Amino acid sequence: MRTLEYIIYTTNLEIGYSESGKHGKSVYRNINVKARAGDLIALIGPNGIGKSTFLRTIAGLQKALEGNVFFHSREINDYTRHELAKQVSFVSTEVVRVNNMKVYDLVALGRFPHTNWLGNLKGHDKKLVEKAIEGVGLNDLADKYINEISDGERQRAMIARTLAQDTDMVVLDEPTAFLDISNKHEIIHLLNSLSKNRNKTVIFTTHDLNIAIHEADLIWLMLPREISEGAPEDLVLKGILNEIFENSGIYFDIDKGDFKKRKEIVEKIRLEGKSTEYVWTKKALERLGYAVVTDQNISSSIKVEKNNSGLIWTYQKNETEQQFKSIYELSLFLKSDLILCPTLKGYDKPARGGAPGHKSKNQFPP
Repeated sequence: MRTLEYIIYTTNLEIGYSESGKHGKSVYRNINVKARAGDLIALIGPNGIGKSTFLRTIAGLQKALEGNVFFHSREINDYTRHELAKQVSFVSTEVVRVNNMKVYDLVALGRFPHTNWLGNLKGHDKKLVEKAIEGVGLNDLADKYINEISDGERQRAMIARTLAQDTDMVVLDEPTAFLDISNKHEIIHLLNSLSKNRNKTVIFTTHDLNIAIHEADLIWLMLPREISEGAPEDLVLKGILNEIFENSGIYFDIDKGDFKKRKEIVEKIRLEGKSTEYVWTKKALERLGYAVVTDQNISSSIKVEKNNSGLIWTYQKNETEQQFKSIYELSLFLKSDLILCPTLKGYDKPARGGAPGHKSKNQFPP
């Protein structure tokens, strides 16, 4: 059963870099956040605001300029390095490039805080290493050298090392940096599983706001004036997420749960079709700047239907009717039409860049 006690919290924390004989260079002040065991926490904010410095401070890797970090209700500076290594593990954003070290050996380094000064692994330690490797799906790569595996596999090996370290809190700085979309989602799902199934507090930074919104239990949002914290849905309902992109053309669509670029509406259009085809056609139309409406008085309309040969998009406006076999063809036509023939009286000139022209009641050429 999850405890409601906070595993970590900060009070009036000021972070930055110490300078000899001086207070130090302050990066961010007045940080008051908290987290419980089992929480997956995404730390997000603009570049250069101090996210990495904040992570290193709460992980005990650098001292705060002012204020406190409490871990298990004990000031983090009261822990010895050895004690802290048993409680907190840290994965930096740096890509690990180690020759002549196997995946198993890298993961085994996580047991170092728990072994004797020689670093000898006992039976219990070996079982934890093997379990950690299995937990991230690297069984088949345990004997591979680190420089022989992919970036995604290497990141999973680093997470396996933290599993072997068996700490209550895992801190990761940009764990999905340099990874492709598939590996990004795999890593975040792995962290989610780690927090839920092993009741660990997992804190990670990310620039992928959609991943943070859809996966994290808690978001710490670093804005210039203060840190806002709450469930992703809480921040959405309060309108706080839009503050990330103040004075920019990006906004958060509260109804669709996604970030979008503000676009000028070029025309209203009516759309008919079934759920899946309708949803993706609507996305494409909005990307082009069209406002999709249900008003039957609108002269422009698109109907999506399925026949024996597949999907067909039928565009109508006044006396003009045009059919297309794909959203790409439909988009190409609409873009060309906006440039060359906004009145839709028919045209036979190619659009700039070679886009084909059209004639009324004629299917888009294959």
